[in-house]
Amino acid sequence: MNIDVILTPAELPALSKSNLNKTACVVFDVLRATSTFVTALRNGAAAIIPVSEISEALEIQKKRPRVLTAGERHGVKIRVEGQEFDFGNSPLEFLPEKVKGRTIVSTTTNGTRALRACAHANTVLAGAFLNLSATANFLRGKQFQTIVLVCAGTRENPALEDIIAAGALCDELKQGPEKPSFSDSARVALAAFRHAKTDLVGKICESENAQRLFAIPGLRDDIRFCLRGNVFDLVARMKGGKITISR
Repeated sequence: MNIDVILTPAELPALSKSNLNKTACVVFDVLRATSTFVTALRNGAAAIIPVSEISEALEIQKKRPRVLTAGERHGVKIRVEGQEFDFGNSPLEFLPEKVKGRTIVSTTTNGTRALRACAHANTVLAGAFLNLSATANFLRGKQFQTIVLVCAGTRENPALEDIIAAGALCDELKQGPEKPSFSDSARVALAAFRHAKTDLVGKICESENAQRLFAIPGLRDDIRFCLRGNVFDLVARMKGGKITISR
């Protein structure tokens, strides 16, 4: 098992052109897209459709009126041409009574773009602290030759919380019977996790994304929610452009 980590969004164009036929990709946008998707699925959403652009989301809803829209720009819910999306990007919005049985199309600044960049991989998973162990167990069970952990980042920059989450998954995969081989970027992520793990919340609260969320009224509770470990025993897999729970 060879494990690599994409540390920055600047690497996504190259990833989108790579041969990923035998590769599993795990995308981390801890604050907040992948955490939100995992939560929505846990609360009964039928599927999440990640798209890169606002126009794509609106076009899908136009063709399928029962599809709900979700997403953010600069951290806040999208409003365009007087129309407000049904949800922003806070996991606390996606309550069971609002999402059960519904398909949601989402566009975010970085997370959905990262998911689309590796859509051609053999397997694509949405990863978060919320479902970290379930994701690790799935990867071990499938015995992939290559695993690429994709950190969605912040704009074009690395995001500390995504790198730490990727390192946490590296650490979990080390505990299995098969000892993985780590690239240097994977070792960077692993070192970041080991440095932060004794005060995970405290370290991540120092990150740029966490500080931005702290500054937006109503979004501060998202941070601690997204940093909870292994509260959902589910694997969120993207296939055919939709993220659903892998059965």
